[in-house]
Amino acid sequence: MSNFLNSSIGKKFLMSLTGFFLITFLLVHLLVNSLILFDQSGHLFNQAAHFMGTNPIIKVVEPVLAIGFILHIIYAVILTRQNQRARPIGYKQQKLSGSSSWASRNMFVLGILVFVFLAIHISNFFWKMKFTGHELLEEGAMGNMENAYLLVTTFFQQWYIVILYIIGAIALGFHLTHAFWSAFQTLGLSNSKWRKRLDTIGLIYTLVVAGGFAIIPIWVFIASLI
Repeated sequence: MSNFLNSSIGKKFLMSLTGFFLITFLLVHLLVNSLILFDQSGHLFNQAAHFMGTNPIIKVVEPVLAIGFILHIIYAVILTRQNQRARPIGYKQQKLSGSSSWASRNMFVLGILVFVFLAIHISNFFWKMKFTGHELLEEGAMGNMENAYLLVTTFFQQWYIVILYIIGAIALGFHLTHAFWSAFQTLGLSNSKWRKRLDTIGLIYTLVVAGGFAIIPIWVFIASLI
């Protein structure tokens, strides 16, 4: 078992598993955040954020998610370094556009951009809500809870922040276009018949997730101007 995990295939397998976990998390996270678009009072979003922050199951999932994300990054770095060492001399001069997509050739760079975007996102939302004793509260049926809606909508009233999040969503989208079907292929769940179907499903998923994360700050910013 240890030999398998230490092999290149084993590393790709683990990176695909953690990738699936992160793909699922992104969709759940988007569903919660999208409540901002449908309830201008913010009550619904605050209740959902409060539930996600206090639910015992979610509290167990949080460290698992963090570990999964860290493992995903570690294996991505290891595999990228191995691939670079395995390339023959003059490899970079070859024209690869016909045999692979731009996203697949730049997954590591896209991953770095997504990581930077995530670090900014965590520091401005999750960290403030979880550890800095954010002072904005809302009184509701569930008792006093953090006013996550006010925090988010205030943050997205800055145009440069909106642009930053749009760039982050675009980088995430390109990363997902390759990551989605690649994860299925690595786990042996893709073949010539299913490849086109997975490409279609992956494209729909990417448009929904990346588009959703881009639309939310744009929506909030425009609403602040009206």
